[in-house]
Amino acid sequence: MAAPQSAVDLSAALILTPPPLGEWLVVAPVVLMIGLGAFLLMIRKSVRLQGSIALAGLSLLVLLDAGLLWRVLDQGPVTMVMGRWLPPFGIAFTADLFGAAMALVSAIAALGAGIYALRDIDAAGRRYGFYPFLMLLMAGVSGSFLTGDIFNLYVWFEVLLISSFGLLVLGSEPRQIDGALKYAILNLIATTLFLIAVGYLYAIFGTLNMADIARKAATLPSGAPLVTLTGLFVLAFAMKAAVFPVNFWLPASYHTPRIVVSALFGGLLTKVGIYALLRVTIMLMPVQREQLSLVMAIAAALTLIVAALGALAQHDIRRLIGYLVIAGIGNMLAGVAIGTPAAVSGSILYALTSIITMTALYLVAAEAARIGGSWSLATMGGIWRRSFPFAITSFLLFLSAAGLPPLAGLWPKVSLLKAAIDIGAWWLAAAMLIQAFLVTIALGRVFLLAYWRPLAEAGMPAADEEPAGFFSDKTTALPVIGFAALTLIFGLYPEPLLQLSQRAALSLADPTAYIASVFGPSDLGRGGNP
Repeated sequence: MAAPQSAVDLSAALILTPPPLGEWLVVAPVVLMIGLGAFLLMIRKSVRLQGSIALAGLSLLVLLDAGLLWRVLDQGPVTMVMGRWLPPFGIAFTADLFGAAMALVSAIAALGAGIYALRDIDAAGRRYGFYPFLMLLMAGVSGSFLTGDIFNLYVWFEVLLISSFGLLVLGSEPRQIDGALKYAILNLIATTLFLIAVGYLYAIFGTLNMADIARKAATLPSGAPLVTLTGLFVLAFAMKAAVFPVNFWLPASYHTPRIVVSALFGGLLTKVGIYALLRVTIMLMPVQREQLSLVMAIAAALTLIVAALGALAQHDIRRLIGYLVIAGIGNMLAGVAIGTPAAVSGSILYALTSIITMTALYLVAAEAARIGGSWSLATMGGIWRRSFPFAITSFLLFLSAAGLPPLAGLWPKVSLLKAAIDIGAWWLAAAMLIQAFLVTIALGRVFLLAYWRPLAEAGMPAADEEPAGFFSDKTTALPVIGFAALTLIFGLYPEPLLQLSQRAALSLADPTAYIASVFGPSDLGRGGNP
């Protein structure tokens, strides 16, 4: 007779209790976007329903992300592990202040872009998948901000890249194919470097869970090649974020798709690269970040100056805004290079405000082209006379992009300048000031030529300078006015965002709460697997 088998203790490997309802918030945004994307794909022939359903889904996404941020503010980081496996074996989704805030602001930008798309995307664009691609893009963006596993960060990068390829070529115009080719080549190289770095990291740490990596990093032997590993990550994320000298793909591709797609790309995609760079270098590899700080600071300064000069040289306002996106990346990279809590806070604050400002600028460019009759500054004019309210709205957003008061773009630049001066990096502070000055000139040039100059001086009939109304219609007015209002509100009352970014920066520098949310307080001091 066989001996009775002893009971297996599943608690050593599995989570036996169901997760609290609040923890589902950390995966709900991704599940919602993937499910909604699949549903919209199934009803792609019902073009009239696509927009309404997508907007309802994006509105729900904003509410879910707001609820997640509220829970993180109230109770600290939230973790949910897939498959009931205990971490680090189960794939974890972990939301801290940084990830939850980025997810919420990205959802707000996507909702605004979705409203604008009701007019900008025609029936053919809807039939060929604009809204399913948009849902998939937001699934990738949300997953990138909320994952607690570095390999799955790579996976979510792939998801948003696949969807961005689809959005970029939607319409199949020759210039779109050309832009997509440039966009694809460099991003595929960056993705390959990212995957190589992930494999290298697993060989060194034996884990891919970010919380596990954070607690093991200090216990590794001194001979571990962590500087090389960090350098690979920095290079991969710098390529995705369009840092000089690997930034040429962005102004060559972002002006080619429909303007609402350009707005989504300019507002969201490069910020995912900056998010990943902050997460890896500040939370996981702080010592190695310090060793690479001079290289990153030089790259940041060159990015700032080259982007500002590029903006000055442009006549096409879409290309000009592309260089403004790159200039913002230079500021955020400067904060990563400095590495102090104040600098990291400035980078986070810059990312949050830039998502809204850059998305809005592309939408403003579309309205300016409609009213002015061209994308080129050489032939635009008379916008101030034709639509005074729109000109005022544009002016506010220009101030925010230039970092001038009283708009939200002022505060992150002040934080980063102060952080650079505090550590004695005068040359980096000078690069920031020069960039701000040149960008102000570039945007002032846009306003003088496209808005203030009479059409007759641009070589166009003065009869065309009749009032054109506020916006083309309410669906285009709502997101632009909403974004401008947000930049004004947070410019005049910046304390909530300042406090949020400061707390987020401290949580990156000291990931104790992040680790505790994954493994529990009892495992904080352990360097191995639980």
